[in-house]
Amino acid sequence: MEPKAVLEYAKKNNAKILDLRFIDMPGIWQHISFPIEQLSEKSFEDGFGMDASSIRGWASIHESDMLLIPDPKTAFMDPFRDAPTMVMMADAVDPLTKQPYGRDARYIAKKAENYLNLTGIADTAFFGAEAEFFIFDNVRFDQRENYGFYYIDADEGRWNSGREEHNLGYRPRFKEGYFPVPPTDHYMDLRTDMTLQLMAAGLEVECHHHEVATAGQCEIDVKFDTLLKSADNMMKFKYIVRNVAYQYGKSVTFMPKPIFGDNGSGMHTHQSLWAKGKPLFAGDGYAGLSQMALWYIGGLLKHAPALVAFAAPTTNSYKRLVPGYEAPVNLAYSRRNRSAAIRIPMYSNSPKAKRVEFRPPDPACNPYLTFSALMMAGLDGIENKINPGQPLDKDIYDLSPEELKDVPSLPGSLDESLKALDADPQVPSEGRRIQRGIYSAVD
Repeated sequence: MEPKAVLEYAKKNNAKILDLRFIDMPGIWQHISFPIEQLSEKSFEDGFGMDASSIRGWASIHESDMLLIPDPKTAFMDPFRDAPTMVMMADAVDPLTKQPYGRDARYIAKKAENYLNLTGIADTAFFGAEAEFFIFDNVRFDQRENYGFYYIDADEGRWNSGREEHNLGYRPRFKEGYFPVPPTDHYMDLRTDMTLQLMAAGLEVECHHHEVATAGQCEIDVKFDTLLKSADNMMKFKYIVRNVAYQYGKSVTFMPKPIFGDNGSGMHTHQSLWAKGKPLFAGDGYAGLSQMALWYIGGLLKHAPALVAFAAPTTNSYKRLVPGYEAPVNLAYSRRNRSAAIRIPMYSNSPKAKRVEFRPPDPACNPYLTFSALMMAGLDGIENKINPGQPLDKDIYDLSPEELKDVPSLPGSLDESLKALDADPQVPSEGRRIQRGIYSAVD
């Protein structure tokens, strides 16, 4: 929508409140609300003032004034608020220079897309991210001078099989939650409600299902889109999924590894490059890929140790990235093989379906930064013709020590990934500063 159409949309839906959304460095959606009367066509140029000094990883106290410029293309009605509320995503702008704010992750994604166009390699990068999550009924945690603990529970959790009251059985065993029908799948109706709300907010949902772990691990797949739009969609996705669950008296977490001894939650990220409406990753090479796609894979593999500083950005991320839970800890590529860090899906022979799936990311990441970093790594592979080596079409977890010694691995901790980020000569100093800013903001 254009600004005038947004005003008409707000009037049609009887909107009373305008809610502007933006993202902090660690990847959490923030918001500020205004009476709808404050929105005019001029607002899309002048913006709305805010104090940015308390936003993690953003401005210092002496440079706190910031403008938020609404993006009219992102308007939707919030289905969860009591008063009719229209939401728009906003871009941060310096009020003095009127230039985009360099630490706004959404602006970084826009810069990445602009860079792609400047290379002449392609004009569009498509991203499709599959964010897994858990649904819990009870979440408790505390850390005090004399104790520390966490406690999570889900009615569907296998550990509740011996409960004396309100126990009808039907709980998936550890690592056996993939695709059982109800009543073993406790959350089909809840996921369907989430799906309908996502669609009402403008997202195109492809499917939903129970995931591998017990205790309510789920997945809802949203159709791919351009880099920026896919990052926008991921923020809407998390917001809607969490709030639908909250209405049911449940809590959703995108934490990568909330349960010891069972599968963690990943965010497998599909990528492809296009030019003038034509796919560039289809060809007559391995798994039906073009030479460009293989070079793109080479870039991802070369920079993977640094990439996970963005794509797996928490200490908990490395509890997921361990052998034995379908987690891609080894740096290899393969068609169909889900134990490889990079998989080439083989569902369709259509050139439009040819894509590369990078499996290490998890849904705790900032999608704007992660998608941008992945694309830049792939472009480096194309520009420098980086050979990805030979594919690995075996189950990596069944390889002998002799075979496995030649397969490189991802960093085993957040500290190691940060060291890899610092050591990667292709990562600009600003990229390192941004990621260091994330951790200082979290601390």
